[in-house]
Amino acid sequence: MTAPAPPPRQRLFSRGSFLEHSRVAEILRAETTGGLLLIAGALAAIVWANTPWADAYESLRDLRVGPSGLHLDLSLGTWAADGLLAIFFFVAGLELKREFVAGDLRDPRRAALPVAAAVGGMAVPAVIYVLWNLGGSGALEGWAIPTATDIAFAVAILAVISTHLPSGLRTFLLTLAVVDDLLAITIIALFYTSELHLAFLALALVPLAAFAILVQKRVRSGWLLIPLAVLTWVLVHESGVHATVAGVLLGFTVPVVRSEAAGGPDAGPGLAEHFEHLMRPVSAGVAVPVFAFFAAGVTVGGLSGLVDSLQDPVALGILSGLVVGKSIGIAGSTWLLSTFTRADLDEELSWWDVIGMSLLAGVGFTVSLLIGELAFGAGSARDDHVKVGVLVGSLVAALLAAGLLRARNRVYRRLCEEEAVDADRDGVPDVFQREG
Repeated sequence: MTAPAPPPRQRLFSRGSFLEHSRVAEILRAETTGGLLLIAGALAAIVWANTPWADAYESLRDLRVGPSGLHLDLSLGTWAADGLLAIFFFVAGLELKREFVAGDLRDPRRAALPVAAAVGGMAVPAVIYVLWNLGGSGALEGWAIPTATDIAFAVAILAVISTHLPSGLRTFLLTLAVVDDLLAITIIALFYTSELHLAFLALALVPLAAFAILVQKRVRSGWLLIPLAVLTWVLVHESGVHATVAGVLLGFTVPVVRSEAAGGPDAGPGLAEHFEHLMRPVSAGVAVPVFAFFAAGVTVGGLSGLVDSLQDPVALGILSGLVVGKSIGIAGSTWLLSTFTRADLDEELSWWDVIGMSLLAGVGFTVSLLIGELAFGAGSARDDHVKVGVLVGSLVAALLAAGLLRARNRVYRRLCEEEAVDADRDGVPDVFQREG
């Protein structure tokens, strides 16, 4: 009696399904503009904060607006961090749910790699930061700052430097960032909630449940959904939990697939995709760039001021965590998964590709700056050092990743020039239909 054949070895960073590949490519193209606007907003803030008119920038950032009776008389900078970023996290929540319900992450074998890489890519930077700041007065509160990846920045950079890199790498970056966002949201909710008012948190469940019931019934009316979403945000804000968590919870309630009455999963995009398509321009084009404008304005004080800031272990821990920790954590987790499981690197890829994507994941901005403000307080001296560490670390990681990935892109471009791309009449390239 012959022994059963062993199961086939899983390929790391293998191509996703054709539909998943097309969806990822579409998202990458859409995110590029948002990433460039994010960069423009950050640069405008840095330049303005280092001119003779820096006081005007600070006055604008600290201008308080809103009803004081509801504890919503917040500065413009806080409105950007708590209010506008809730839109960003709503879109992230939609994306998270769609990946785990209908995307490649619904397959545990496919999900294992980005989950392991994201966990490693957050754990190692945190350890490096802690090692830099052991014994520092209150500095350990910022341990989570270098753990986040800014998908808008990373995608914008990848779109500029990548024309022939395998789609598996792009899919990996997107799914890694999705899991990274989920872990970052969890960290904010668990570790950066100073005081918790359970009554307000319980009240927030009422409009949240009403929102969930309406969207489950496929109601799209903004005049019903928007007031419920705003009320949920206000109550979560009053509870002491960071208000951006409300955006994620609202996103999680939206159904991904169509109801059976509407034709089921094969009838086309569901409500989550509709909302994501509707809100992504607001998130990428308004919310995140405005937050970057109010969060990135740090007065460096010339070269000497930059050197002084980088002498703070907080800034050094962030810089080292983003550049060294992210690359070691992500590439190391991938190597461990390949070594101790039946997963192999896809034949068309090199470990240099993995290292390049790991370096690119070291571009931390939006969530890193948000955690920095929560840890040390907006406008504090240490928060300024956080901004320097995040900006310099992200810049170094981006330059290293761009150099390596551009070199790899040239290799794949030569391969593409040597091979003809075949496609059947159905429009699906043969590479997505071959077995194995």
